[in-house]
Parts: sequence; C-alpha cells; structure tokens
Amino acid sequence: MGFAKYDLKREKIKGFPEVILALGKDEKHLTEIVVKAIKRTKKLLITRVIPEQYAAIKKALAKSKIKIKYYKIANLIYIGEEDKNRIGKITVVCAGTADVPVAEEAALCCEFFGSNVERLYDVGVAGIHRLLNNADVFEGCNSVIVAAGMDGALPSVVGGLISCPLIAVPTSVGYGASFRGLAALLTMLNSCSVGMSVVNIDNGFGAAYQAHLINKMVCK
Repeated sequence: MGFAKYDLKREKIKGFPEVILALGKDEKHLTEIVVKAIKRTKKLLITRVIPEQYAAIKKALAKSKIKIKYYKIANLIYIGEEDKNRIGKITVVCAGTADVPVAEEAALCCEFFGSNVERLYDVGVAGIHRLLNNADVFEGCNSVIVAAGMDGALPSVVGGLISCPLIAVPTSVGYGASFRGLAALLTMLNSCSVGMSVVNIDNGFGAAYQAHLINKMVCK
C-alpha cells in the first residue's frame, strides 16, 4: 500500500493475524489498511481505537456483511466471526475499577486469540480480603494477568498465591508521584515474586499475547 505492509504470514507463525494499532494513524490510512486486510483474512483485531476511527471504519465496511464490534471500554474493534472453540484458562485480575480498561483490553484479546478467560476485578491490596475471598478463580488456570496502578503491589501478592506464570501490567492510574505508571512499573520490575514477567505501562495487549502463547503451549 506504499504507506503500510500488512503481514499476511503472521497468522501462520503466531496463530492469529497481524493486529492493527490504530493509535496515531490517519483515518484514511487506517481504513485502507482495514479494507484490504479483511479481504485476505477472516478476522481482524484493531487496538487503541478512538470513536472517530471506529465511525470511519464502520462507514468503510458499510456495504459488506462483515460483523464489526467496537468495545469502547477497551478501545478495541473486532471484525469477523469470533471463534467460540476456546482452550485452557487465563485469569485476568485488576486492582481497581480505574484499571478495568487495561484489564479488559487484555481479557478480550485473550478471548479473540482463542483462550478461555475468567475475570476478577477491583481486588487491590487496599482491601486484600477481596482477593483472598476469591482465590478459587486461580484454580486450573495456565497463566494469569494482573493489571495495577498506584503502587503496583497486587501482582507480587497474586504471584505468591499461584503456581503458573504471571504477567504484570502496570497502569497509568495514580496520583502525582505515580508518574503515570512509572512507579508501578518499577515496583513490578523489582518484585521478589518468582514466575512473574512485566510488560510496558498500559500494555494489556502485550500481556494477552504472552498469556495466550503460554496457555496454548500448555494445552497442546
């Protein structure tokens, strides 16, 4: 397309087509990528979508019979039929309600990739009993994603309760000294909780990809 080269081999390599990042893309460029990509693949996931971009994509695909769904809280668009034959189990946890958009980005992406997901939200360390009272949510899961802002302590606590890999997601939620997620990121990077890896600030998508790959390997 001159301005873009959609990776048609990604699905064969990773098991899911290339995901399009909408952030910062011109609406004309974005819609052209989407229209051409969907002709070559049966499903398409677009992340970090704003309402104006969704409206442009919806208009561009108006004459087709392709299903398009916009998940506003997670800023995601999914185009095509969802695969209901999901495998294994991934548990997605978040500390507070303000972390839900990042947690939902992770949870929805895991489902689109083909994993079963169980959610546990608003169980931060300020009321640790909420987590401990729902610890059964971790039974049978092959990987866990934990999103938290502020002090970023929740992944360390969860990591001490589970035996499977954990992916920690620092969020940009918090007051001044949280430095838009940097404090949470540093806490998670310095955690003594074993079996935990850390993705970038607000990167629910990246956490989902890693968690799904782990889940897929376990389920082989």
